[in-house]
Formats: sequence, C-alpha cells, structure tokens
Amino acid sequence: MIYLDNNATTALHPEVLKAMLPFLSTQQGNPASNHTFGRSAHTAIEEAREKVAASVNAHPSQVIFTSSGTESNNTIINGIAKAYPESHFGFSSIEHPCISEPIKSLAHQGFKVSEIPVDSNGIFNVSDVSDEMKQSLTFLSVMMANNETGVIQNIAEIADWARDNKIQFHTDAVQALGKIKVDFEALDIDAMTISSHKIYGPQGIAALIINKKIDLFPYMQGGGQEKGLRSGTENIAAIIGFGKACERSSQNRVIFNEKIDLLKSTLEKNLVDLGAIIFCEKSHRLSNTTFFSFKNIDGSTLLTALDRKGFAIASGSACSSKSDEPSHVLLSMGVDLDLAQGALRVSLGVESNENEINDFIDTLKDEVSRLKQLTAVAA
Repeated sequence: MIYLDNNATTALHPEVLKAMLPFLSTQQGNPASNHTFGRSAHTAIEEAREKVAASVNAHPSQVIFTSSGTESNNTIINGIAKAYPESHFGFSSIEHPCISEPIKSLAHQGFKVSEIPVDSNGIFNVSDVSDEMKQSLTFLSVMMANNETGVIQNIAEIADWARDNKIQFHTDAVQALGKIKVDFEALDIDAMTISSHKIYGPQGIAALIINKKIDLFPYMQGGGQEKGLRSGTENIAAIIGFGKACERSSQNRVIFNEKIDLLKSTLEKNLVDLGAIIFCEKSHRLSNTTFFSFKNIDGSTLLTALDRKGFAIASGSACSSKSDEPSHVLLSMGVDLDLAQGALRVSLGVESNENEINDFIDTLKDEVSRLKQLTAVAA
C-alpha cells in the first residue's frame, strides 16, 4: 500500500516513538504529584513545551497543550466568547469545520457571526471585508495553509490589518507547521493552533499558542492544569512525542521541501497530461499538496478504485471525507459543483519517492481511462 494522504495524518517517526516509550512504561508519575516521579514528569513536560515553543518562535509560557487541533480551536473561540460577550466573530469561507462550526454555533447564543469569502484562487483578501463589518468585527480566524488546496495565506498582512483595526486575530497553522516557516513572535498575533500528528508525532496532542495580552476564559475546568486554561491530567507520553516531533520538523523543514517540490512537479506535470484540473495551480501552495479533479469522473468512485489498487489518497479533509458533500473550499472559490464533487487530494510525505509517484500515475491513467469508457457506455 502506498500512502499519499499525509495532510490527514502522518506516521509516527521512530525517533519520536523512542522518546515516548519511557513514559508509556516505567516513568509513570503524575506531573502534579510532589514526589520524584511527579517532578520528573513535570520536568519532561516543560522540556517538551520549550521544544514546541521553539518550533514556532514563541515563549514556552505561551504554549497551552490540548488534545487536538479541534480542541485548540474550540478553546480560543469559546474562551473569547465567554471573556468578551459582545464579540463579533469572523472567519474565512475555507476554514476547517473545527473553526467554522463552533463560530456558527455562537450565532444561536446571540453573537454576531460573519463568513468572509475568498477569491477564485483561494486567497483571503482584507480588501473584501466591508467597511461596515470592519467597524464591528472583534475576532477573526484565517488558516495559515489550507488542508485541501494547500494554499498559503499572507498571514503577516492579515495580522497587520487586524491589529490596525483592533481585531483579535487567530490562525490555524496545523497544516503549515513543518512545511513552511511559522513565527508567532514575528507575526505578533493573538493566538495560533498547531498539532502533532501532522508532523510525524503522536495523535491526541496539540497546542494553542496564545499572546499573554488577551483574556481567555477556560474551555475546560477542573484541576487547573495548563495555567488553568486546560484542566485534566496531562498526556505525558504524547506531549514528549510532540516536543520531539517539533524538534525534528524544525531541523528538517528545508530538506523536506527541496525533496517534495521535485516530486510534486513530476506529479502535477503528469496529472495535467492526463487531463486533470489542478486547483489553485498558480497560487502559493504547500510543497506537498495537490488537489485535482477530472471532468465527468466521480471522485468517490475513482478514490475507491485507487484504494483497491493500493493507493491511499483523499477526497478532501479527512475530518469530513466520509461525507458525500462536495468540498466547501472549492465551492467557496466558485468552482463548478460537478468538478468540486470529483476532487481528490494527494499529500506527499517524507517517505514519498519517485517510484511511488510513477506507479500512482500509471495506475491513475488506467483507472481514468476505464471510468471514461464506462461513462461513455452508460451515455
């Protein structure tokens, strides 16, 4: 089986697993306990926190560990809502559901909520925010890199605009971490979300990076862990793994992109030769992400056929890929419904190689030809 779905999740790196193992076996202390085992666990967590912070150029005190990117995003949204009850929440139309859904739900609580469109290239432009909205908007979330198209937003520009207009700004950088430079301090933003399992770390651990100047009401309350913002006994092994994964991603990001850029060029040239439409082809994108479609070919049928042939790819976001609904990202860009319905995503990883790409293209060519013949017969 050839795995080409690394935006959904990545394999746990052996070095990460090695760092985690002691905390899954012999080092069983609770970080809150005031004895040798507890102090050892606490020290290990703080060392991991430093590594996570370093990977995004933040201070360790700004790192709040959570169980997932979804929890981090819900924490900032609901925490802001409780701390600032008069807030007006805005989000881009291409956000992951773990941003859009909790913000939309706030409308039922009386909050003002605005979904802001992107252009046909998947780019969020501050000029598209109306003057009226700008006057009342108090919180904005725009993802750093899209999980489906791979389009990278100009977060520095958006952050400057938000700051000038006294708007609290958050970015979901889950897909960006490990692939592009992420600098929390330089961006001077209020909050940012990152996750472990996208960078060859364990699942079940993520972080919310927050600027100390914002007030945030805790999303989960209890024992007061994570500075009172995320109660619950810490997942020590996962946190250690996250720290190691961040350390590795910082060291290997440039090498990763140089390798993956070449593979993506080969992949996309062959896709175009097969008649595929590559979405956001001219936009600045992540080096590993290709989102494409063939006219008059059902995406789910092609996905299933490729799976049976030994290739794991995606129809979009892993969190909503079980749905038959077309990509909301593509629809928000104005892509034709039938074309959006057929969209498939290849996301390369550190183990991807030229032989895998060539095998994928050969198999894809055969399956596309077969499905076109079936369509012609049915017509």
